[in-house]
Amino acid sequence: MFKRFRRVRINEKLRDLLTQTKLSTDDFIYPLFIKDGTKYKREIESMPGVFQMSIDEILKECETLKKLGLYSIILFGIPDAKDSVGSDALCEHGIIAKAIKAIKQAHPDMFVTTDLCFCEYTDHGHCGILDPVNETVNNDATLKILADQAVIHAKSGVDMIAPSGMMDGMITTLRKALDKAGFVNLPIMSYSTKFASAYYGPFRDVAESSPSFGDRRSYQMNPANRDEAINESIEDEKEGADILMVKPALAYLDIIRDIANITRLPLAVYNVSGEYAMLKAAHKANLIDYDKVMMETLLGFKRAGADIIITYHAKEAAKILNESKL
Repeated sequence: MFKRFRRVRINEKLRDLLTQTKLSTDDFIYPLFIKDGTKYKREIESMPGVFQMSIDEILKECETLKKLGLYSIILFGIPDAKDSVGSDALCEHGIIAKAIKAIKQAHPDMFVTTDLCFCEYTDHGHCGILDPVNETVNNDATLKILADQAVIHAKSGVDMIAPSGMMDGMITTLRKALDKAGFVNLPIMSYSTKFASAYYGPFRDVAESSPSFGDRRSYQMNPANRDEAINESIEDEKEGADILMVKPALAYLDIIRDIANITRLPLAVYNVSGEYAMLKAAHKANLIDYDKVMMETLLGFKRAGADIIITYHAKEAAKILNESKL
């Protein structure tokens, strides 16, 4: 006698009752890219539907997001002036500090996370202070300015910080700095397992963060290394991270599941720019049913173990989810 698995698939209502993994608008964090100026909104050619925006346009975008049921965002700043140490990120009047204050004043119900890094702020495009001898990021010197950056974000009113530079010891450093400054309840969502991936290409268009020389393989992870990937997240948990993350998501579903299996912390994934751009390109070429492939992809992240999905698809997915409730 063979097992008849189809018994529980034939009736639509029974299929719904037995669905194990479901998406919700509460699963998503939507990335926003902020430029100086006013009435500025520029679509990125490599990422259709994604824009650089001035703060006044960001405030309008928050209204749109809330109407869709999206209340969580992550901010990336793109200053006009860049230097070797990313001074704009260390200034209480810098682009991100101004944006946090404006958003929290106009939309106090928005949950605002900030990407904590220096690649968008430095003239060399790397994620911290450079070591001139080795031509890579000086880990310990960068930790000091990361701590300063985090405290500025906290004073500006941010709800969560997300350090992405893959510096050793960054979570310990940030937790100590935030606690000392009185922000003991400010959570840290660590980019705990972040690979040196080719999927980031379009992001560097929107964030204007391409390295002026070399690459980031001396601090971001080797895509081939599974055990090291797990160890990175384990260490960030030990150092005090409140939420872990795997970035990118699509090519690393095994890593997502591995980490989900060994931690009880919430796990985020970043559905990155290259993953988004591929679906957009396939849609433009009439190769896929875009909505169905998008939702299947997002569902795959959650099934693999993600609690939070940072995605440029969030608005489109929210529309589909909201329509399904009608």
